[in-house]
Amino acid sequence: MSDSSWAGPLAGVTVLDFTRVVAGPYASLLLADLGAEVLKIEPPPGGDDIRSLAPHVGGESHYYLAFNRNKQSLVVDLKQPAGVNLALDLARRADVVLENFRPGVMHKLGLGYETLSAVNPMLVYCAISGFGASGPLRDRPSFDLITQALSGVMSVNGPPDAPPQKLGLPLGDLAGGMYGALAVVSALFERKSSGRGRLIDISLMDCMQGMLGYLAQLYFVTGREPGRSGNKHPLLVPYGDYATADGRILIVCLTDASWQNVARALDHPEWIDDVRYATIASRVQHRVELDRDIELALAARPTADWQRRLDQADVPNAPILGVGASLEHPQTRARQMVEEVQHPTAGTVRLVGRPIKFAGESMAPMEPPPTLGQHTREVLARHLGYSAGELDELARARVIDTHKACDRSA
Repeated sequence: MSDSSWAGPLAGVTVLDFTRVVAGPYASLLLADLGAEVLKIEPPPGGDDIRSLAPHVGGESHYYLAFNRNKQSLVVDLKQPAGVNLALDLARRADVVLENFRPGVMHKLGLGYETLSAVNPMLVYCAISGFGASGPLRDRPSFDLITQALSGVMSVNGPPDAPPQKLGLPLGDLAGGMYGALAVVSALFERKSSGRGRLIDISLMDCMQGMLGYLAQLYFVTGREPGRSGNKHPLLVPYGDYATADGRILIVCLTDASWQNVARALDHPEWIDDVRYATIASRVQHRVELDRDIELALAARPTADWQRRLDQADVPNAPILGVGASLEHPQTRARQMVEEVQHPTAGTVRLVGRPIKFAGESMAPMEPPPTLGQHTREVLARHLGYSAGELDELARARVIDTHKACDRSA
């Protein structure tokens, strides 16, 4: 680390991370981005389930690389008493425990909140699960797709004349990770005054319902189910993507003043005084005619021309980029949202950068996602004082493992 780099606001916080797949690892990724030391406990022989998902580079899964930067990997067998004792010893010295098993699994392992808080009352313990620790669905298995279906989110996604569709992103998992990290930071702040940690209960279904926003309120106010509107907005026009001479462009109009700018930019100032289009309510009422008129106007010029004209009129607009085009965009480079790291087996790897920026601070360079068990010996020696001989004995008993890389084909 260079002298000018800053570890982050959570420097000095140790997170004992028992999570796997996406929701939990995304929570610990966010905490690691903020400077926390994340000790990722992985089971033998294969570690986190997503290490197996192809394609691989240098033996590492693209999926694993996406969610595990800035962490340290320890392989510990929690099915052996000695492995549980190792985890208990680490928890005594940790600030945070993260897990995303089904409710009750950590308790059966001897690592539930009651046990860990007894040995470390300052511990913040965050449990992330599909449905949380209460309710009739508590013990059911859940994945992102299930969360999207049961939260109502899938019902409003997709064109109105097509079946409900899942989101392209695993937002159910990601929402759980975001809310989980926010809850952990909040509990750490509270701990400064209370002197105690606490148990946090995060449900992926709760998190997605918490993101319904105006759609939930629309149901509460009207009693009607919100429908699917594709790329359009049920309460605003123009809003969505429209065909141009050579492609498509997104236009977003939130106010009547913005509508006047749209009309001028599209060379139709007469629309400003058209009673059908003069207000938000009248534009929604005449949606079909207005969308038709807009596409007729846009057909006259290519997308790039309309972008320039709409930009000059201060109208929010954009082309629809692919993932690659977005990651190569000049704005992406300017915001350092793609970073390169040197991975021990995969070589130079590009990763999505930290979305949280702190003005005036240059954070320490990213560390690559760890190989399986890469830090087992180092962490146990540094945190618990184990000697080389003691570590050799644990390895011979297969309580720990110190893999250097995943043995998987690319």
